[in-house]
Amino acid sequence: MKPRSSSRRSFLRQSALAGTGLLLSRDLLALAPTLKGGVTVGAITYSFRSLPGDADSVLKYCKDAGITAIELMGDTAEAFAGSPAGLMAPMGPGFKYDDAFRKQMQERNAKAKAWRETTGMDKFTELRKKYNDAGVSIYAYKPNALNPDSSDAEIEYALKAAKALGANSVTVELPKEAAHSKRLGDLASKHKVYIGYHAHTQATDTAWDEALAQSPYNSMNLDCGHYIAAGGSNTKETLLALIEKKHERITSMHLKDRTTKEHGAGNLPWGTGDTPIKEILQLMKSKGYTFPGTVELEYEVPKDSDPVKEVAKCLAYAKAALA
Repeated sequence: MKPRSSSRRSFLRQSALAGTGLLLSRDLLALAPTLKGGVTVGAITYSFRSLPGDADSVLKYCKDAGITAIELMGDTAEAFAGSPAGLMAPMGPGFKYDDAFRKQMQERNAKAKAWRETTGMDKFTELRKKYNDAGVSIYAYKPNALNPDSSDAEIEYALKAAKALGANSVTVELPKEAAHSKRLGDLASKHKVYIGYHAHTQATDTAWDEALAQSPYNSMNLDCGHYIAAGGSNTKETLLALIEKKHERITSMHLKDRTTKEHGAGNLPWGTGDTPIKEILQLMKSKGYTFPGTVELEYEVPKDSDPVKEVAKCLAYAKAALA
């Protein structure tokens, strides 16, 4: 089969999705003021994980940091909507992502499962209005309800909730089994919401190919920092080339500054690591890419600062990079 031209791919994709209201256009982020050059930079609520995670607090963090667009994680939205699991405790100093935490998450998910399968969407719509009225748009939703052991009803709940929140995608870790990304892609096609697959240091230039081929609603939630930290054949140059090659299938992109594997794969303040954040933002600007960049704060917060101030610094770095 002969490869299709980029323009033909774009035409076919737009023809197939034009009736869904989910084309990757600036209309999706109409409520989110862009930075210089039309680039949207938002944040994920994980950046504020050491602080209380209720909806009103998260909204205040966004406003204080100057963030106008967000990837909203499940706990905040589900607690607002009345989930019996409630809010998870802040991941403050001393937090460990260990077996005890995993057990806690399993217990919370079990408690929320029946609720997810039966809950209505009115509270999610209310949350969308609350954020929109404050000038913050929700472009992605990351609930813990898209796993291999999640029921179809839970997955469909997540997709419906994303729509109610105004998001065009849900985000989830890239599955190890192709059968699961096929399942998610099929359900996403039913609801016309994208599945943005996130990868850590297993990221390669071809890691997403099978999932992308399974469904037009399977997409990439590319994490640029993790890609660089993987090392090996992953370089600044290959990362920029991957973004340019796959831009039509990227629904959102995580931004963080990590060093390469050879340099320790650390998380550092923006501008001090090996991730080409400036070049990425300039590429988005020059090419007119409309998917949002997402501040994911993972470096250690200085003792004389806090996550809100550090997210604001990341946003200021992005603005300077685009000036």
